[in-house]
Amino acid sequence: MFSLDPWSFPKTRRPDPEQLDFDLDQSLNALLQLHVQVPPQAYTAPILGTTRTGHGVAIDTDGHILTIGYLVTEAEQVWCRKRDGTVVQADVLAYDQPSGFGLLKSFSRLDCGFIPLGKSSQLAAGDPVYMLGHGGIHQCLKTAVTAIKPFAGSWEYLLDLAIFIEPAHPEWSGSPLLDQDGKLVGIGSLLTQEIRQGQTQQSNMVVPIDLLVPMLESLIRQGHSGRAPRPWLGLYLEEHDQQLMVQHTSPEGPADLAGVLSEDLVLSVAGQRVQDLASFYRCVWALGQAGVVVPLQIARGAELLSMNLRSINRSDRLMKPLSH
Repeated sequence: MFSLDPWSFPKTRRPDPEQLDFDLDQSLNALLQLHVQVPPQAYTAPILGTTRTGHGVAIDTDGHILTIGYLVTEAEQVWCRKRDGTVVQADVLAYDQPSGFGLLKSFSRLDCGFIPLGKSSQLAAGDPVYMLGHGGIHQCLKTAVTAIKPFAGSWEYLLDLAIFIEPAHPEWSGSPLLDQDGKLVGIGSLLTQEIRQGQTQQSNMVVPIDLLVPMLESLIRQGHSGRAPRPWLGLYLEEHDQQLMVQHTSPEGPADLAGVLSEDLVLSVAGQRVQDLASFYRCVWALGQAGVVVPLQIARGAELLSMNLRSINRSDRLMKPLSH
């Protein structure tokens, strides 16, 4: 595995512009480096920090910039550095929590071109892909799809089909993933690790662009997808020996207010047994939209407890963008 130093990509891992079927230079022009400032009183400030950096990509000629949502959640100021070094400011139009996408709108004309949207559904394991980073070709990585599979995060997040690529890009947050035609097929979200044959292997988890397409116009017009908000419990779980153990709860969230404690085991949702994060989330979300009561059975040592958690809309805990 190569070093994660972004300045030391082996030459074999850098795209060769002469062998590509698209104009890499043009794609790099559409890549923006984001500098985000979040107020200290923001709900996510203790978790994600008040100063955040990552990438965004222009997706049209109207100044819309796609990124990963956690970079811009509760942002009060967003600066976008273009390839030529000039800086423009942008508003946060939307943060779609189910997908994880964030959408910005620049204050002024970008004049940097854009990367057209592709179809992530056309990707398959083994396909070569390219993840771009701010700083020119030396920050671009030729990599490959290793898997397209579900991903469940402990923060009440689930993708039915996430893209995994290897080798991993060291600056993945909001980084665009391009297919062989130079079209945008995903946005970098996480660095993941797993043990294979006794060695730690690192991958990037990428949010597929197909999740964006059906809701893009609604995000632009309304600042949200138009779908009913999912119930949120403020419950952080980890899978442990086919059981779900509580890591912690969000302060003053539904789980915290109901008395759920760290190291509790969640056994069932509305009478349905759950043993992994994906089944837990699906059971909770199947009960209805935000506000629905979620019955849980909890094991605390030798004691079995029944709790009814009044869910909420997670967005209600977040500071709203200044533009809305």
